[in-house]
Amino acid sequence: MSTMKSDTGVAGITEADIANYLANTPGFFERNAELLGTVQLTSPHGQRAVSLQERQMELLRDKVKGLEMRLIEMIRHGQENVAIADRLHRWTCTLMLTGEAAALPGVLVRELMHHFMIPQAGVRVWGAAAAYADTGFAHGVSDDVKSFASSLTLPYCGINSGFEAARWLEEPASAMSMALIPLKRTGDDAAFGLLVLASPDPTRYTADMGTEFLARIGEIASAALSRLLPPTAA
Repeated sequence: MSTMKSDTGVAGITEADIANYLANTPGFFERNAELLGTVQLTSPHGQRAVSLQERQMELLRDKVKGLEMRLIEMIRHGQENVAIADRLHRWTCTLMLTGEAAALPGVLVRELMHHFMIPQAGVRVWGAAAAYADTGFAHGVSDDVKSFASSLTLPYCGINSGFEAARWLEEPASAMSMALIPLKRTGDDAAFGLLVLASPDPTRYTADMGTEFLARIGEIASAALSRLLPPTAA
């Protein structure tokens, strides 16, 4: 009876059998060291044949190159984070050094746009002390806006779908994407204001973006603008 031969040319032995044998027999190449010098492999950088040692060196070079690229990416992200932290620090210091409470909303919005390159921004505060009743930031807003702001546990990011807050901007028609950040006192679920950031780029603020940094912006803005509230509510 004839016996079929596998691709290896040896009856009944497959490549898997050979691979399993070598994997489970670590002493094979110690006893047959001369074979290592004769093994030829195809280079991934061309069709030329290379030795096993050279192939291993190529694999190591590719691995090192990949690690270098990851390191460069980590350094870049680190530098970006330092730059963002520096801008946040300077913005916060500016708010703290603003002595006149009535000037805070304007300073907050202007400096936020400057430091973080935000095309448009606006803010409204409801329930402000009577002394600020005639200021722009205290202009009336609808109950829907107040309810919406209070319902937010995190900043809202997405396409401008006709939000009332867009009308607080200098150029509402150019606001394609927006971030709406509620202003709340610590421990209070009800919002006392809303900060809006807007961009003509529809991808600047998207529903799937992280909001941790925007939440920090909201906390700092809330702390600063709470000075505008009546003493009994602050």
